Amino acid sequence: MFNTGILNLYFFNPKIKWVFLLHFVYLITTFLNKKTSMKNIVVFTGAGVSAESGIKTFRDSDGLWEQYRIEDVATPEAWQRNRKLVLGFYNERRKQVIAAKPNNAHHALVELESKYNVHIITQNIDDLHERAGSKKV
Repeated sequence: MFNTGILNLYFFNPKIKWVFLLHFVYLITTFLNKKTSMKNIVVFTGAGVSAESGIKTFRDSDGLWEQYRIEDVATPEAWQRNRKLVLGFYNERRKQVIAAKPNNAHHALVELESKYNVHIITQNIDDLHERAGSKKV
């Protein structure tokens, strides 16, 4: 029998506020406390969890691919054609990550770690989970 719960936070749309996530974490914690002896939780996160911190997503309606064509900034051919554009695109991403602060969703997951062995699997390239204090990303 598995002793691991899996939470998928990837589906969180950037427009959904962190309050929903906190409520979700509360419900999961309550369930785990009453219904099971699970001590391990695996959480999958994606762009939505960092969007609340001001990091633009790629696929949202106002996302980066609405402003840029992928062929113009994210291919080897784009680099050969227009290095200044490609470098500027990625420098802006770096600036966003440096300026961003962990949000309440990141902190809620850290709080979950105080009671459970939480492993976070993310496709995000920012370090907001780590800056919030998550240990196993």
